[in-house]
Amino acid sequence: MDTQIIAIFCLCDDMLKALHHPEDKQCRMSDAEVMTTALVAALHFRGNFEAARQFLRTQGYIPQMLSKSRFNRRLHRLSELFLTLFQGLGEFWKALNAESRYLIDSFPLSACDPCRIARSRRYRGEVWRGYLASKRRYFYGLKVHLLVTAQGQPVEFFLTPGSYSDTRALRAYSFDLPEGAQVIGDRAYNDYQLEDALALAGLHLTPLRRRNTRRAVPPWEAYLRQLYRRAIETTGSLLERLLPKSIHTVTARGFELKSALFLVACSLNFLPW
Repeated sequence: MDTQIIAIFCLCDDMLKALHHPEDKQCRMSDAEVMTTALVAALHFRGNFEAARQFLRTQGYIPQMLSKSRFNRRLHRLSELFLTLFQGLGEFWKALNAESRYLIDSFPLSACDPCRIARSRRYRGEVWRGYLASKRRYFYGLKVHLLVTAQGQPVEFFLTPGSYSDTRALRAYSFDLPEGAQVIGDRAYNDYQLEDALALAGLHLTPLRRRNTRRAVPPWEAYLRQLYRRAIETTGSLLERLLPKSIHTVTARGFELKSALFLVACSLNFLPW
């Protein structure tokens, strides 16, 4: 854990220096330390910022720790930098993915229990109610749409309301991938028009096919696609292991920031500490 905390700080500090990030010299706590505290909270304390603050202060990692309210204000100002860090890690994972095979899927991020939907303050409306077919239950909150390498390392993600289908979200992916890359999804990602458009750009979208498909594939190829999908299911399990039973935030923006932190933490877990 000691090596991991130091490595995270060095990674954040080097990124801020490379970006020529401006910082007030009078700050008691640097922006790299703020980012490190948030990522340590996501990795080891299930997103509990207060527990991470107390641990890093008492163990001497960050003696000049900010108060709870000042830390939260600084953290929200740095929210875009966590996306930059995730994108940098994604480029690193893409460079290591020699076989150029990628997988896509979505996972629910519940904002509250179904019995508390009427009292929810972070999100209101039926657009946030989604259905999880694998578990045959509804949830209320967001969906995270994830693109990973064949080894399970995340390279792209975005959030949508829970009611958005995977087919609708498919067109929101940037697909910033090397030419000739293969993207495998489940049966929800059958979009012939998009497949043809990506083929013109040198990418191959190859989802699992439905029984009534017009583009059937040989049984051995269908089996291989199903086999490759285990990588993203493993990533989903790693993400679920980091998530608490309920993500405690006050605002919708805070919920989305914490969700992004867990995804960055999931990507960091693939590094050889």
